[in-house]
Amino acid sequence: MTDAPISRRALLAGAAGALGAHALRQAGLAQAPAPAAPPDPTKVPGQPTSALGQRSTFERPRRIPSGSGQGVSLSPLQDFCGIVTPADLHFERHHAGVPTIDPHRYKLLVHGMVERPVVFDLEALKRFPAVSRLHFIECSGNGSAGYRETRPDLSPQLVDGLTSTSEWTGVPLATLFREAGVKPGAKWFLAEGEDAAVMTRSIPIEKAWDDALIAYGQNGEALRPEQGYPARLLLPGWEGNANVKWLRRIEVADRPFMTREETSKYTDPLAHCTARMFSFVMDAKSIITFPAYPVTLPEKGWWEITGIAWSGRGRITRVDVSTDGGRRWAPAELQQPVFAKCHTRFRHLWNWDGTEATLSSRAVDETGYVQPTLEQLRKARGLGTHYHFNHIRAWRVRRDGVVSFEPEG
Repeated sequence: MTDAPISRRALLAGAAGALGAHALRQAGLAQAPAPAAPPDPTKVPGQPTSALGQRSTFERPRRIPSGSGQGVSLSPLQDFCGIVTPADLHFERHHAGVPTIDPHRYKLLVHGMVERPVVFDLEALKRFPAVSRLHFIECSGNGSAGYRETRPDLSPQLVDGLTSTSEWTGVPLATLFREAGVKPGAKWFLAEGEDAAVMTRSIPIEKAWDDALIAYGQNGEALRPEQGYPARLLLPGWEGNANVKWLRRIEVADRPFMTREETSKYTDPLAHCTARMFSFVMDAKSIITFPAYPVTLPEKGWWEITGIAWSGRGRITRVDVSTDGGRRWAPAELQQPVFAKCHTRFRHLWNWDGTEATLSSRAVDETGYVQPTLEQLRKARGLGTHYHFNHIRAWRVRRDGVVSFEPEG
């Protein structure tokens, strides 16, 4: 996603109505007449076949949108099972709205420090050998609501809903670079989008030779327009804004281009008059999605704590769960499959005795990186940071079973 920070005030204001309805629905408190009982399905014929499948009327997951062109739409993490996000529920982040691009007129230019500048149309891209890979994308501002000025009535969707996993299909960027003949001395490339914001980011060329894709497929079909149709750049494990959507131009060079989006926007001020630039990799992170606000546990006893973990550095190797505010940790079970740079689901059985508890999770990836505490992250980045909020999240369970977000976990 192309993603700039959205103010917490604006995000929560735009989401308040949807969240309130969602909370009431989850808590069973919504004042609505009970629907009529459906007929016995063994006594009447069912629905006929259709040209386009629909969800059951009993299932109503929804994104929470906020803003318009400069907007976001958060995925309902608490409603998912498995690791793949349905394409119509994949989070959104746009700088100037979703453009309408005719696939028959689409062109991708590769030029700069290459032997043969090349223009590819969509059909030409599809003639190259394709690959399909499962990877997450995450907005670099994801989690800001849980970093400062937090509140207890935040759901997983509002805390971390700017991340999603899909199966992406396309052509490796390295294939196109070999076709164009990248010259010796090339170190960076510029990716430029075809939306009204003309999003541009400088990317180290090593990423192209590693695992970058020009993706035109998502979860078995063409990209959705809000995900970059007809083609986008996919940089597995790297911050969303660098995964330029509606990709129209790649320019190869020997240095970064220092565009507006990587100077005024995606440069993060730190302490002692320093700044953090080109902070591409999304660090290891996890969040418990059940139990979480607005759930109320109806009784004590055995409950399964579940959630997701992910890291832009590679595979998740361990997730620890604490039920006492981080004093003691126990390893959770990782649900298979576990892929690199992909959401990984975890679960942990917990016998709740009815006393107040604080639930939290801590991810570890294959490089040995351990998800930091909120105190550790604030010490490293300061309160003014706008990006890469990967500290430990927590949920407080009261004696009456009410669950709320706990910012100090």
